Amino acid sequence: MQNSSVGKEDNMVCLKQIFMGLSFGLLGLTTAFAVELQGTASVNVTSDTATTAKNMAFDEARRQIINDALRQYADADALGVLLANEKSANLMNLISSSSIDGEQTSDTTYSANITMTLDTDAARRWLMENNIRNWVPDGESQDVFSVYVNMSDGLAQWIELNQIARSEKIDIGTQHMAGNTARLEIPVSSRGAFTIALRERGWRYANQDGGLRIWK
Repeated sequence: MQNSSVGKEDNMVCLKQIFMGLSFGLLGLTTAFAVELQGTASVNVTSDTATTAKNMAFDEARRQIINDALRQYADADALGVLLANEKSANLMNLISSSSIDGEQTSDTTYSANITMTLDTDAARRWLMENNIRNWVPDGESQDVFSVYVNMSDGLAQWIELNQIARSEKIDIGTQHMAGNTARLEIPVSSRGAFTIALRERGWRYANQDGGLRIWK
């Protein structure tokens, strides 16, 4: 029994040492605090005329891109409800620029890959005016948010988190660690890139009072 206890303590010490070493190794990373809300949607719409099909395609792309870009920084369920009922004219005011690639038209069909960039300030105001909780960065302050981590395999998954941070050039700050749990701080502007990278690596996450709870 004593050997088992000592083994567990040694593993914990090892984990904490690696945890600290990886954390300090990330201090040299540079992070851009300005966030770019952008996305691309592939659309193919058929209607009575090509003009109508194009208008419908742009509206579809606009709603998809706004949802994909803002769901990382807002209550995703409330955002979905708002987008389903919002007027197209109001959504157009959120777009600062757009571009088209691979455009194809016929008498009744329009298809293209449409890229749009959101006006960050306009998007933040729109969310606030519609009482949607959000964490869209203001581009001026270097705000951070808390990430609460639950790991089923502490060492392997902590290494994976640091790999994600390095690949996305995200500067993480380690605030606390106990067993297989940790609390981190990450720049708000990196929230979108971080959650997308987590999802691609099989992690799950949920908003928690402005912070983020992640587990695997």
